[in-house]
Amino acid sequence: VQLQASGGGLVQAGGSLRLSCAASGRTFSMYTMAWFRHAPGKEREFVCAIRWSAGATYYANSVKDRFTISRDNAKKTMYLQMSSLKPEDTAVYYCAFQPYYSGTYYLASGYDDWGQGTQVTVSS
Repeated sequence: VQLQASGGGLVQAGGSLRLSCAASGRTFSMYTMAWFRHAPGKEREFVCAIRWSAGATYYANSVKDRFTISRDNAKKTMYLQMSSLKPEDTAVYYCAFQPYYSGTYYLASGYDDWGQGTQVTVSS
């Protein structure tokens, strides 16, 4: 599966951004897509995930109630609506694909395919 992420940019604290991740290639009946982020000097961090067919969503505590993950089945596109952004949200955001459902959706090692990353910078 090929993933193309877009939508990053520079925003002031308290602002909003929407990221997109378009998938192409082989399709599966059940799969999971997720967003991770990587800030300088930090480990790659799970942000949120969605089980594509079921629509179930999962969030890291640090973004819960501020970020919303969603998908458009027809477009095979996943979105991340980010609101009330904080400087600590600054990172490169990556989308990822996992061709099954797993209880360890928060582990980067479980994802087979990754997008190229899109930079999100939140100024204070």
